[in-house]
Amino acid sequence: MAVPIIRQDADLAAIDNAEFDAVIDVRSPAEFVEDHMPNAINLPVLDDQQRAEIGTLYKQVGPFEAKRAGAALVAKNIATHLESALAMMPRTWRPLVYCWRGGQRSGAMARIFSDIGWHVAVIEGGYKAYRRSVLTILDDQPGKFDLTLISGKTGTAKTKILRAAAQTGLQVIDLEGLANHRGSLLGREPDMPQPSQRLFESRLAAVMRKLDPKRPVFVEAESNRVGQIHVPPALWKQMHRARRITIDAPLEARIDFLIRDYHHITTDRQSLRQLLSRLGKRHSAERLAQWDRQILDGDWPGLVKGLIEQHYDPSYKHSTAARGGHTQLKLTTDRLDEKAIAALVRQIDRLHPAS
Repeated sequence: MAVPIIRQDADLAAIDNAEFDAVIDVRSPAEFVEDHMPNAINLPVLDDQQRAEIGTLYKQVGPFEAKRAGAALVAKNIATHLESALAMMPRTWRPLVYCWRGGQRSGAMARIFSDIGWHVAVIEGGYKAYRRSVLTILDDQPGKFDLTLISGKTGTAKTKILRAAAQTGLQVIDLEGLANHRGSLLGREPDMPQPSQRLFESRLAAVMRKLDPKRPVFVEAESNRVGQIHVPPALWKQMHRARRITIDAPLEARIDFLIRDYHHITTDRQSLRQLLSRLGKRHSAERLAQWDRQILDGDWPGLVKGLIEQHYDPSYKHSTAARGGHTQLKLTTDRLDEKAIAALVRQIDRLHPAS
């Protein structure tokens, strides 16, 4: 006898409380890459090509023919999953399944799971309902947070400090980590493409849901874009109002830190030359030519010093004045190695203890 299929509300807290053993997204791989629920796995009942072919058949031939062909493909694909990814799942396994609207694709997999004897649930309204819950979190949660920005000029190890603070138990929103980008012209992470805007927002909402509004939340002072990703309006508005802890370090310490932290860029000089050539609207041809010679010569201290003094520091001064907010504390350090970063985090922790 088949086990009853549960209709699960898309409320994320309710899903967490239900403690499912797996979250299965049965949409096509392209849909999954665009966005998906946290920790979901992709077991598509139709792949990208099959989905396109069935859609074309529906329009050009008719609904009946498309449904018949689609059902055959869905059955084959679910059978493949049962013989591979799901082959070792025990009788007590409890999956949660969703598709675009919580209809045919998730329903097909859920019915087979139910016949097998697994206690399966389907998200009511599917991905679309989940997406609405994400947007609600992004709109509502930031206003509840007591935000403090970790601020400072380029090369003051703000991201390292933020992540070290998270390791001590302080509450952190790591926008650069969520966006796979360091937030500047040279910020692309090697071999790590940026997520889509929607997937970034899903990741951000998942972090926000775990934060305690009664405790301070730290975030790095960013622009409203991190690479190609936009910071959601409600969070950006709250960041404008936030206090600042400003990190101050001498120029030489910043140069040393940046050479270490961006070592991966110096291994691909041609790409670096192409990136800096994009600054032609903001800097003279002579300056760009100088930076280009320094790249070719491997003069990294000279290049980094020039970029800081002639590009990044003026940009920082302008953006800081435009954003407003007030400095709660200025922390000064002579070095930016691991020991110095740990000392800075201890000072932040004394101001806002982790517990």
